[in-house]
Amino acid sequence: MLKLFKNLKNYAGYIAITLACVLTTSILDLFLPDYMSEIISKGVVGKDVDYIWKIGGIMLIISAVSMTASIIGSYCSSISGMGFGKTVREKIFTKVENFSQNEFDKFSTPSLITRTTNDVNQMQMLVMIAQRMMVSAPFMFVGGIIMAARKDAGLLWILLIILPIIVVVAMIMMKVTLPLFTSMQKKIDRINLVLREKLSGIRVIRAFNKNEYEDGRFKEANKDLTETSLKVGKIMALLMPLMMLVMNATSLLILWFGGASIENPANIGNLMAFMQYIMQIMMSFMMATMMFVMIPRAAVSADRINEVLDCEFTVVDSDKTVPLFVDNTKNIIEFKNVTFTYGGASAPVIKNISFTAEKGETVAIIGSTGSGKSTLVNLIPRFYDVTEGEILFYGTNITQLAQKELRDNMGYIPQKAFLFDGTVAENIKEGKEDATEEEIQKALEISQAWEFVSQMPEQAESHISQGATNVSGGQKQRLSIARALARNVGLYIFDDTFSALDFKTDAKLRAAIKENLTDACVLIVAQRVGTIMNADKIIVLENGEICGIGTHKNLLESCAVYKEIVESQLTEEEIA
Repeated sequence: MLKLFKNLKNYAGYIAITLACVLTTSILDLFLPDYMSEIISKGVVGKDVDYIWKIGGIMLIISAVSMTASIIGSYCSSISGMGFGKTVREKIFTKVENFSQNEFDKFSTPSLITRTTNDVNQMQMLVMIAQRMMVSAPFMFVGGIIMAARKDAGLLWILLIILPIIVVVAMIMMKVTLPLFTSMQKKIDRINLVLREKLSGIRVIRAFNKNEYEDGRFKEANKDLTETSLKVGKIMALLMPLMMLVMNATSLLILWFGGASIENPANIGNLMAFMQYIMQIMMSFMMATMMFVMIPRAAVSADRINEVLDCEFTVVDSDKTVPLFVDNTKNIIEFKNVTFTYGGASAPVIKNISFTAEKGETVAIIGSTGSGKSTLVNLIPRFYDVTEGEILFYGTNITQLAQKELRDNMGYIPQKAFLFDGTVAENIKEGKEDATEEEIQKALEISQAWEFVSQMPEQAESHISQGATNVSGGQKQRLSIARALARNVGLYIFDDTFSALDFKTDAKLRAAIKENLTDACVLIVAQRVGTIMNADKIIVLENGEICGIGTHKNLLESCAVYKEIVESQLTEEEIA
């Protein structure tokens, strides 16, 4: 938790003002009971109206100054608290933004969202309240004892009875609530997970009539969280009544024993002031108790936030990165005995992979489901790092290149198309920020997206809704392809991109790519043989290993696995 508080250094000025205001308010509040005692003893008992007005006026001025200081302190503590939350959220977002797939495999998306919102809010509240209480509570406690002793030291024994009771209550509450707070944050993760799955998979849920089942899952997660929250709420609800009971009992003890010792009416003021100081002491103890209740929950949130911030990247830039030298005389991509194993897996997903891909060459990768095709191409942009072997990009090991420079020089089209909320042009510019209108239109034409974009009301300035719900799956895939094509780089990776396209669009797109990307290397992961039959080189994967490399014709004769795939998809006439 202390590590997170370092993010408050930019708000030190506001914190200093808050503490000064709280200290001012605490000092002034300590004098009010003393003045009240004077009014009762000299003004009321002595029937001196002018004295009452005089002291009453001083008390009004003190109250006004105290109120002003309190408002300023609250304002400054809010700025520092909210600023702290803003800084921590930005750090979490920046950290997550640089996660490799290994880190995303470790933290679920709903959990990361909860940590960025709910957990940060818990820390925010602690920062805001702590600034006002960490000075006020101890100062009021010590100052109250000193001032109360001045009025009637003989009654201070009451505190020796009451304070241990409050301490015991606070300790019991902390012991009971801490595991509940930990459980609550995990259950918030769970409800976010269920909700996100339900919203993301709504079409599948409706198609299989699983609404009732999913409603049951959500209700179960919701009920679980509600029950835990109610347990915490009930425990917290006991705090105020218990404290009020203790405070009222304290008042009765003071009146009982203090009243019995009053011989002079003028001493009534001192008794009332003593009672006020005791109340201030107890209020400071209550504030401390509130802090002790808040700290465990904030500590749980701080641990969850630090888990993200302290997570070590598994894919990092080398300390001695080298600039990328685009040498077209060398292979654009070369795999040398590459082996990769997912974290926690018992066996490699791909083993001893070696091949080259040259300028102007189309290299296709095909194989059965689970053979490691997507894993293989995901290693090129360093979404994961190889376990053994090396991958060369223009003759340089990709681990020696800065990740940004590596990815800036390739176009990657993922298996699952994703578009952002914005216009068509804005989505294309995600691939190339300074893309001109001509470059955008050319990318749309090559990707076969212009045929439907041109029919939109504002063409490239037409809006794509969140989740791209206003375009079809095939249209979304073509726009995703256009985004990569706008980059005009030497390497394009199509990770099973053509599967969402019909055969006619697939053929037109491949023809346009062959015509326009003559100087680029194109890597295609595909399921359909028809998509890759004309590739310059076809790599056949089986159980993570290469079982054949060659052209379509050569592989039909030399690779049994490829021949089996072809025969399962094409007729004898099409094969011939």
